Amino acid sequence: MMGRTKSNSIIPGFNLSMGITIFYISFIILLPLISIVIVTSGITWQNFLDTVLDSRIIAGYEVSFFCSFIAAVINCFFGTMLAWVLVRYEFPGKGIIDGLIELPFAIPTAVAGISLASLYSPTGFIGQLFAPFGIKIAYSQIGITIALIFVTIPFVVRTVEPVLKNIDPVFEEAAYTLGASRFTIFRRIILPELIPALLLGGGLAFARAIGEYGSVIFIAGNMPFKSEIVPLLIMVKLQQFNYGEATSIAIVMLLFSFFIMFAINSLQAYQQKIVQGGTK
Repeated sequence: MMGRTKSNSIIPGFNLSMGITIFYISFIILLPLISIVIVTSGITWQNFLDTVLDSRIIAGYEVSFFCSFIAAVINCFFGTMLAWVLVRYEFPGKGIIDGLIELPFAIPTAVAGISLASLYSPTGFIGQLFAPFGIKIAYSQIGITIALIFVTIPFVVRTVEPVLKNIDPVFEEAAYTLGASRFTIFRRIILPELIPALLLGGGLAFARAIGEYGSVIFIAGNMPFKSEIVPLLIMVKLQQFNYGEATSIAIVMLLFSFFIMFAINSLQAYQQKIVQGGTK
């Protein structure tokens, strides 16, 4: 009988590695989530419902989710175009553009919010071009959407980019030689491969956008029932030392985030089953 071969790895053994992993997840992720539940347990169910179903809070939900969804959809389109250009073409300055994709992750969100607000305000460089037509970008839901697009674009680009790199060009060349148009090649060969990545990237962008605060408050205008986002309402409750209501709203946002990630994973698993079934 052959003895078990010892795997060579720079990572410690399974027991120690698993222990470190569980400790990290518990201390960094689970503990803050549990604390939210503990704080919320101090209020009654009726107070919880009165808080999360308040008309001002519901209006904040509508603004946050609507703007986040629009930003995610726009990023799925333009993020795919950016990833396509970075993967399929070689041109001067490609490395600079590739690095700029990560810029929203690198700069503080407050700096991004101030820059966007000054740029799209009625007296800003871009905002003044639309002001004569009565189009108000900053201090409206349009400005919120632009800020969310800026913050979440890397999620889609970095998710789609490796998928485009792994697509074998042989299939595209074979389809082209058989007379397929470029649109048909994209629709029948490339797009099915991109759908799982788009679901993941778009879902991550959406989940990130609904919780964005720093880059939005400066350009939103923060008008009740019009341009107030949910994270701002949570901060308002905290400034009023109303921790129970603040955590109640946070619980709702947390549940939405879990639902979004569960839906994304389910759609990905379903898509993979379809692809595997079609290759058999």
